[in-house]
Amino acid sequence: MFKAMLIAGAGGFIGTCLRYLVGKLAHYVFSSPFPWGTFAVNIIGSFVIFFGMAEKAHLISANMNVFLITGFCGGFTTFSSFADDMFLLMQNKHWGYFSAYLVLSIVLGIVLVWLGRSVVKPA
Repeated sequence: MFKAMLIAGAGGFIGTCLRYLVGKLAHYVFSSPFPWGTFAVNIIGSFVIFFGMAEKAHLISANMNVFLITGFCGGFTTFSSFADDMFLLMQNKHWGYFSAYLVLSIVLGIVLVWLGRSVVKPA
């Protein structure tokens, strides 16, 4: 388990660094209020999650899966995990859970961001 944590941590470090660089690049390239950097990493991360299927097809090792999915995607974005969870709920026709997860994730996420920003106000 410790080895898997180190592998995930290495992937997370790379994903986090790359997320930072993509954000900086997007800010440099686009002068728009649209969050292009976050949008880009979330969409890319949603695609990279396919590596989870690559392990099941024996195209990559379990360690590489931990590195890419848990580590890299976890550091790069958590939206990819959310999108994958939503897809699985749809695929398995768990419409109630799908709806609850979608609405609660978005609404509670926004409410908690508001609450966090309300608690810590700039001087």
